Amino acid sequence: MLLSLVGSMTPVGAAEPAATNQPPGTTAVVEVVEVSGLFDSILVDFVQSRIVAANERGLVALVLRLNSGGSVVPTEEFVHLARMIRDSAVPIAIWVGPASAQGRGESAQLVALSQPGGVASGAKVGKAGEQVLPREEFGVLFGNDANRARDAFIRFDEAEAAGLVPAATLGDFIINLEGVATRSTEVDGEIRREPATTVRFVQLPLHAELLHTVASPSVAYLLFVIGVGLILFELFTAGIGIAGVVGAVFVVLGCYGLAALPARGWAVALLLVSFVLFGLDVQTGIPRRATLSAIAVFLIGTFTLFDGVGLSWVTVTSAVVLLLLVYLRGMPAMVRTRFSAIDLGREWLVGEHGTVTSDLNPLGAVAVRSAQWPASVVGEPLQVGDRVQVVGTRRYVLEVSAVTD
Repeated sequence: MLLSLVGSMTPVGAAEPAATNQPPGTTAVVEVVEVSGLFDSILVDFVQSRIVAANERGLVALVLRLNSGGSVVPTEEFVHLARMIRDSAVPIAIWVGPASAQGRGESAQLVALSQPGGVASGAKVGKAGEQVLPREEFGVLFGNDANRARDAFIRFDEAEAAGLVPAATLGDFIINLEGVATRSTEVDGEIRREPATTVRFVQLPLHAELLHTVASPSVAYLLFVIGVGLILFELFTAGIGIAGVVGAVFVVLGCYGLAALPARGWAVALLLVSFVLFGLDVQTGIPRRATLSAIAVFLIGTFTLFDGVGLSWVTVTSAVVLLLLVYLRGMPAMVRTRFSAIDLGREWLVGEHGTVTSDLNPLGAVAVRSAQWPASVVGEPLQVGDRVQVVGTRRYVLEVSAVTD
């Protein structure tokens, strides 16, 4: 039998119509709270505030619509949230949905604790890891399926065996909660049940949603990496500073997100070192060994950045591809353009003397008239500090030979 929520949903702050089968002059409300992403301090505080408000207003039930990969708050803070869910006079129900949603890690443990916990068709609950909620206080979560829920997911068709409610839609889940009044309606000749109790949806305020989004692993990582990249770009341009300002804002937001997550400080330092190495070769105009080292250091920093929280392959691949495009092609070309107006007409440099700034073997870089130029040596390889003379030009590369006293 199909179920729906048609006619029962009202936005926060809207007038709440009287529910069917309620005493005159009273309104029964089920509040649905959107809980998406890792449980950070912002999301934990928000859920706790809704639990307090639900008890003060005497709601019929508080439903958490969950899609979470776990928690990044200290264990004691997460245990406190679990206690509030367990001890609430208003039932706290958790529904993992819609399809493709998950309740994973510590969030799966909250699902097992809720009154009741449910899972949508296509969603999954499990891979809870070791129970962080004290067993002497909360008992063994998931009962006989505790070991399986620790290491694997419980899906829709397995929900009942694990003590969960299989509910294909949120409407299915709500109409079966204790205290929720329902009514029957006929749609296209078919009888459907829907809540008569008012259902209201609540989500994080806009500013809190922004900070919560920034504190997600992929967003924090990309903001930090792009921000540092923009600042480095600004150092090599003669622009008006827009890239630097945007980069600084991104770095600040990225640092906030990294601070809220279990990020390793030394891995963040590796990311910064990689950009320094990229900068060394950008200055020469030719990607060489420093660039190869930068790529290796960047990848190590990326894959070790978070403790217990992973980055998606899409995020990592996007960051690496963008980085390679910028620092293998874009930035060297931009630097060459900056230090010379055109590639042609450099014959005036022939005969000039300069100094090797990056080993010529045979390619490298030289300083001529206080400017950096990509160069190719004619003859034996030269080292940093050797004196050279420009003997010719080939596109944007100067051909140089050693100067003997």
